[in-house]
Amino acid sequence: MDAHIPSRSEPVSSKQFAFLRTLFIPLIIFVFLYFIQWLTRENGNNYKPIVLYPLPKKKPSPSMPCGVPVQNDPIIKVNNLKTYLVGSYVEHRQEVKMIKTIAIVLRSETTKYNCLLCCSGQTTSVPAMYNIHSDHFGFEYGTADITCQLPENCETPTHVAITSRSSNKDGSSQDIHTFQPVRNQQKQEVFPYEFTVCISVMYDYDNVLELVQAMEMFKILGVQKVAIYKTSCLPKTQKVLDYYIKQNFVELIPWKVNSYIKVSRGWQKSVSSGELHYYGQIAALNDCVYRYMYQTRYVALQDLDEIILPMNLKNWTELLPELERKYNQIGGFEFENNYFPLSITDSSPKYSPDSWKKVTGVNILQHIIRISNDPTKFNNFKVIVNPRLVFQTTVHGLLQTVRNSVRVDPHIARMYHMRSIPREIWVTRSQIQDTHLRDYADSLIPAVSEVLRQALGI
Repeated sequence: MDAHIPSRSEPVSSKQFAFLRTLFIPLIIFVFLYFIQWLTRENGNNYKPIVLYPLPKKKPSPSMPCGVPVQNDPIIKVNNLKTYLVGSYVEHRQEVKMIKTIAIVLRSETTKYNCLLCCSGQTTSVPAMYNIHSDHFGFEYGTADITCQLPENCETPTHVAITSRSSNKDGSSQDIHTFQPVRNQQKQEVFPYEFTVCISVMYDYDNVLELVQAMEMFKILGVQKVAIYKTSCLPKTQKVLDYYIKQNFVELIPWKVNSYIKVSRGWQKSVSSGELHYYGQIAALNDCVYRYMYQTRYVALQDLDEIILPMNLKNWTELLPELERKYNQIGGFEFENNYFPLSITDSSPKYSPDSWKKVTGVNILQHIIRISNDPTKFNNFKVIVNPRLVFQTTVHGLLQTVRNSVRVDPHIARMYHMRSIPREIWVTRSQIQDTHLRDYADSLIPAVSEVLRQALGI
């Protein structure tokens, strides 16, 4: 049967209309898209698509207490003076509450200072006193304490600036460009750390192996924090430091005093020229004592090539309570220096893994010959102290304390010091085989190897 074909005059059924609509709508969309594409191609050089980007997050503005920027790290130069500020701290141990600012000053410059205090957004200027430490080894610059009493209208300043004495009572004539935070706001009786080691100072440092060995020995001995005042080091050294910073074991304090003062690389001006003793080491040590005064029970002031070892106990955690009992809770403990010349080595493979040979530096386990000390002469020492009993410290010992320090019997503990010693000195002394440091080798060797693997890929 033939299909019925409707004439033009016949009405279109609803099914036929739906079919035509289904074809027509996609055709319209296709034509529209083609037209847009043609416009884009024709005006390609002028076409700028609208792209929505997320709004940038606003960066927090820098801290501006009392309308002045803050610098948290040393060194801050005082305007118009050759005075350089290291750190400011509340001094709780005097009859009158005050702020002490540790500074490096030109000893020949006579001046008067003011403290410009920031309290709740308002500034108050008060006169300050200063005292230059007795240990400066004859260099032009020395460490000083700049102190000011806190007035009734500003008993808890958050920041301070040191200025030269102003003719205006409010200090407004001074061009204050930087505030420094005031630390140690509260006295503490409970401390997050038992032992902190202060290392001052690190410059051009490339002794990677000994750095790792020192850090791991500190851990074995019970240390929880190491503060390093760093001027400069090699890239591999920085990688190791970054590893320990991530562990929250090391704090680096930038120490750029050489940007302002010609520093000496030694302690004798006649031998090593400069205007400031050994990179400003004494100022850094004093700052470290105050910086950690209420964070740690004890502070050890020493260098990276020095290790204080108990003779019959395992670590400092056992040693210090014993010393407190023996010496009636004295303020500081002096550990006599013992030299182990770097030129005398014992290269036993057991104490020198192959991986250690891939990095620069001294292997402390290879040095087991100790040079005897002359009992008739002064022998240097380093200290472990209760920082809350110290007002001023120096390289070897304490200058001002609440209690005196005591020399520890070397049969109880002594300091192992690996360094280059002139042959004419050690050939005249007795040479003693001392392998005590190797008693820690079973713990030290795998720990050092693991750090080298993780930090340097060795």
